[in-house]
Amino acid sequence: MLSQPLDDTTLTGLVADATAAPSMHNAQPWQFRYTRAGRTLTLLADLDRVMPEADPAARALHIGCGAALLNLRVSAAHRGLEAVTALLPEPSDSAVLATVRLGSRPDAPREPADEALAALHPAIRERHTSRYPFDEQAVPEDVRAHLTDAARAEGADFTFLASPHLETVLELIRDAEGYDRGDPARVAEEHRWTRDTKTEAPVDGIPDYAFGPRDASEGATTRDFAGTGVFPGRPRVPFEKRPQLALLTTPGDRAVDWLRAGQALERVLLAATLHQVSTSFATQPVEWPDLRWLLRDPVSGTGHTQMIVRLGYGPTGPRTPRRPLAQVLTIEP
Repeated sequence: MLSQPLDDTTLTGLVADATAAPSMHNAQPWQFRYTRAGRTLTLLADLDRVMPEADPAARALHIGCGAALLNLRVSAAHRGLEAVTALLPEPSDSAVLATVRLGSRPDAPREPADEALAALHPAIRERHTSRYPFDEQAVPEDVRAHLTDAARAEGADFTFLASPHLETVLELIRDAEGYDRGDPARVAEEHRWTRDTKTEAPVDGIPDYAFGPRDASEGATTRDFAGTGVFPGRPRVPFEKRPQLALLTTPGDRAVDWLRAGQALERVLLAATLHQVSTSFATQPVEWPDLRWLLRDPVSGTGHTQMIVRLGYGPTGPRTPRRPLAQVLTIEP
């Protein structure tokens, strides 16, 4: 039920947790509008942060915003708030991605679904993208099952890759890297989202300290934001010989599916963090339509691939910058 408007400390805590989510090139393509009278947070796409070269349909934008929405739901559950969520509530305005009506339940016991969400809250600030090498230790089967269940709770599938499908996906990642390097417009777009911390104090994008080391074999699955640039002192080290990759897929491939994929992705990442599993992404072939459809298992694969996730045991990666809340949160009466 609704009661008095949320206090500003609770409101800013909710939005700060939401904005800790990952997004393509750390563009943080979201805006939040809070209406005090209705205790409703509206999640909007920041269309100025669309990447026309690598994400012309704004699929990745929706996934990033979906991840932020999942964090918001986790934060609300942690605070004992009911979060009634609607996806794409205004069909005439594609920038309105979701509404979350926040209710108080002072006397009602927490539902099991809310308990499960609230349990993820400690991982929000601990989850980072790791562009560092992992060791060869396999993620245990029970942890894999837990991550698969986390994705299914949000309407997506999460499938760990085995041979020969794994080798096919690795080859597609290498193909996509070649496509990217041969596309000057994409190279320029990616460069616009990298940040030199010697000359600026970034609030978005990928800072140079988060590039990670270069793979000595040039076979790493994660995107190298250094490109062909040379950074003095950046080490070249061996990465794992056999990366542990998983595909996140959805039954459909529309805006609502992308939002669900983002929520499923973040739920997987938070659960992995609680299990001390580090994660990163291999989005390169997902960004090329002629490669994306090849990612599915040719024998058993179904659905639409939304993300390739790399998992393992190793450094968790550094915290990347976030935009000030004043830039992303508007409060209305």
